[in-house]
Formats: sequence, C-alpha cells, structure tokens
Amino acid sequence: MSEKKLEAELRTSDFGTRGSRRLLRSGRIPAVVYGKGEPLHVTVDARTFNYNKKGYGESTLITLDVKGEKTHEVFVKTYQEDLLRNVVHHVDFYEITRGQAVRTHVRIELTGTPAGVREGGVLDQVIHEIEIECLPKDLPEVFTLDVSSLAMNESLKVSDINVPEGIKVHADLDATVATVKPVKVEVEAPAETADATADAAGADAAAETK
Repeated sequence: MSEKKLEAELRTSDFGTRGSRRLLRSGRIPAVVYGKGEPLHVTVDARTFNYNKKGYGESTLITLDVKGEKTHEVFVKTYQEDLLRNVVHHVDFYEITRGQAVRTHVRIELTGTPAGVREGGVLDQVIHEIEIECLPKDLPEVFTLDVSSLAMNESLKVSDINVPEGIKVHADLDATVATVKPVKVEVEAPAETADATADAAGADAAAETK
C-alpha cells in the first residue's frame, strides 16, 4: 500500500462555475471529499497536484491535511482534466475508514518479455485494471503479472494474477488480461493480377459508355 500526503484548504464560499475559474486562476483546484457524511468542499494546490497526479491512483492512500480542520485518509476517485492544456479542473476524493473494507480499482502491470514476442508476435494487454475489495491496510498499489512464459496465441487470465490473502476480486476470473498474437501481414497481389484487374475494370467502364 502506497501512502502520500497532500495539503488542502476549506472552501466555504465562491462556489459555482465562476468561482471555480477564479480558484484555478489563483493556482488552486476545487475538490470534494466524499465517503463520510456530508461532502466536504476543499481546494488543493494546483502545482502540487499536477506534479503528483500520475501517482494518485485509486490504490494510493493520501493523508489529506485540511488547514484548520482534521486530516482525512482518502484516495483520488476521479479528476476532470483538460488534456490539451494539461489542466486539472476538479478532483473527487473518497474518504476511507480504517478497519472498514474499501472497494476500488487496482492497475495491472505486465513484466517480462513473452516467448511469443521473440518469435515475432505482439503482446496485447486487454485489461489494465481490476476491481477489488479489501481493508485499507491490505490495499496493493499494483498487481504484477509475469508474461515471460507466454507463447504465440497463448493468454493469461485474471485468475493467473497472484492476489494476496484478504483481497476479494470483483472481476471475471476467466477474462483475458494479456495475450500474444501473430503479426498480421497484408499480402500484396502480384503485379500481373493487379494489371489484369485494372484492365478488366477499364473494359467494363468502356462498355458502359457505349
């Protein structure tokens, strides 16, 4: 389980679209903490969040230190982002309770070079994350799956992932996670055949004009 810290400030006024725009211009991102009682409106520093956002997954616990308030143990449920401008507009945090199971998604990371790839095949990762349920203390940051043994046209399933005890998987165990496929090669028609086809098409067109 990976844990990080993030500072926040309460948002008690200036709500709405215009208020959010003003916050963004001032270098703050509006955010909401869900999970316990009424939603808590806060803001976080834009530069800090953007710098660390790639590490803020649903399996990363964050100690959210709200100025003038208590700390909250949360994870990033989702965030709205303008990909063209690389700007995060809003963040949704989900607060967890120690000792209470949490249901979330954990990404799957493939390791190794498949035997089938060395034979000319292509590795295709079909599933990139799975939904699980466990206590916060048992929350893994990532599931790793070794694909070194995969030969051509072979695949690994969700059931092949080594899931530690105490974690319940909410996914089809027979679903394919990764497979090695042969490279599709487009066969070009011989020149004689292509010329014959072109001549036939030209003859048909000429006949239609008569």
